[in-house]
Amino acid sequence: MKDPRPFHLILIKPSHYDDDGYVIQWWRSSLPSNSLATVYGNALDCVERSVLGDDVEIRLQVLDETNTRIDVERILQGIETAGGDALVGMVGVQTNQYPRALDLAKRFRAAGLMVVIGGFHVSGCLSMLKQRPPELEEALGLGISLFAGELEGRLETLLQDAASGNLQALYNYLGDLPDMRGTPTPYLPADRIHRTMGKRASFDAGRGCPYLCSFCTIINVQGRKSRHRTADDVERLIRANAEDGVSNFFITDDNFARNQNWEAIFDRIIALKASGLPVRLVMQADTQSHRIPGFIEKAGQAGVDRVFLGMENINPESLKGAQKGQNKITDYRAMLQAWHGVGVLTYAGYIIGFPSDTPESIRRDIAIIQRELPIDIMEFFILTPLPGSKDHQRLVEEGVPLDPDMNNYDTQHVTTAHPTMTKVEWEAIYREVWDLYYSDAHVETVLRRARAWGYDPKQMLAKLFAFHAPIVYERMHPLEGGLIRIKRRRDRRPGFPMESPLRFYPQLAWEFVTKYGGAYRMHRHYRGILAKVLADPNPDAYKDVAMTPDAEAPQESLELLSATPSAQAFVKKRQEMAARRRAAG
Repeated sequence: MKDPRPFHLILIKPSHYDDDGYVIQWWRSSLPSNSLATVYGNALDCVERSVLGDDVEIRLQVLDETNTRIDVERILQGIETAGGDALVGMVGVQTNQYPRALDLAKRFRAAGLMVVIGGFHVSGCLSMLKQRPPELEEALGLGISLFAGELEGRLETLLQDAASGNLQALYNYLGDLPDMRGTPTPYLPADRIHRTMGKRASFDAGRGCPYLCSFCTIINVQGRKSRHRTADDVERLIRANAEDGVSNFFITDDNFARNQNWEAIFDRIIALKASGLPVRLVMQADTQSHRIPGFIEKAGQAGVDRVFLGMENINPESLKGAQKGQNKITDYRAMLQAWHGVGVLTYAGYIIGFPSDTPESIRRDIAIIQRELPIDIMEFFILTPLPGSKDHQRLVEEGVPLDPDMNNYDTQHVTTAHPTMTKVEWEAIYREVWDLYYSDAHVETVLRRARAWGYDPKQMLAKLFAFHAPIVYERMHPLEGGLIRIKRRRDRRPGFPMESPLRFYPQLAWEFVTKYGGAYRMHRHYRGILAKVLADPNPDAYKDVAMTPDAEAPQESLELLSATPSAQAFVKKRQEMAARRRAAG
């Protein structure tokens, strides 16, 4: 009997370039790619079902460029040696990753391989723009296929088209969002998971968000209606990873609080924990999550130990302009205290560059947050019109100049003009806010709060350091960071000169010494602050405004609710609504 003919499916999650043109890559990256896990899980299903026939062996290779070098020549050589056809899939490509994805795709196409690019950039552009942008037209002109929408139920067709030599130029499923129930669950091999710092897997328990945030791409790609996996799906995923020794998960739902199946999923995970599986979870939720009966309590029981909250701003005018009306500044304190009440560490995202922002107002707002909101970890983003968002669509239709380099759309670079700040001012205040929030005084405050509400201050110190050091020493957002930067001389963006070995390697060694020497000194300094906090013999006695329940902290004493006219107007409106409800009840 003849051996089956090989068909190679190479799945690549591309990274993107730093400001010097080098690929951003780490010995250990910070987060796993859920897009890669989702596609790989669907690919495993296709392999098991032999969708190309019994005479074809689908050979899978899965690579995340944030922690693995994409050696194109070696991949090509392996395919040539084994024989058979191949399809290269650029998976989950975000806007800032598109230039790198296209550069890699060009090299594979030059060797005659079929290539398809999918992800949020392709899907976002096709969902919101009247005309395809130049970078998508360039890919199509090179014979690179584009995939828009979600892969569940569609990979089989894609593989069959490729295997028969009939790969289409465009696969557009944006108008047909799949039911997630019973579909293959996200999965990555253990050797891929172990290349991340936390040995953490990921899965999306649901997709879709009901809100209308103008800067968000997810609602225009995944829709506004909740679609979700079943509790059986989640249990199957957790058990499969447990066999690989992985019990730490990042639930990547943009807003798990709006997943209509949240309670059944939490209940199943609680039962798995009771049976002896040591599940730990990181998740994202909105600022109204504390109003869902039982949600926070069950999150704590299910093993959630960190929650990311899209707070975005404390100015109601900015929130209203971004169509983020679900964020109510009068609820922030109660919401954060509720999460602490079940032992969960809080992360808050904060956007710099709303139209009314100025350097002075931003500094004021950070000081208010430090004093009055019990947030643990803050991460900052530059307001960026990402393709696929309503903001980007509006600016394109109005003809507003936008940065043509997609590599800069990483929420760390200014890509369009601001009404009151220059580009230099905007970039400078973005860099400054990290140092403002992670000042020595506030690091000490957060450590004292952690000790008072029951979180290990040593663990809190590690988190504070992990979010401050990357921006200082690597000039990168901590979510894009990792452990030990890998920089290769030959892996540089086209258009940048290749540096000579005599210049590159001594400079690389000097960068390593200065960056990690500085990081070591920062960590040692942080440990000194920790020692001071731990020396306090009565940690439970620590109190501050942020930890004080609203009933004990009169609203008129809080700058959060009085610093701006829009805050005052918002509070007045909420008070009037409460008075009407009392009168009616």
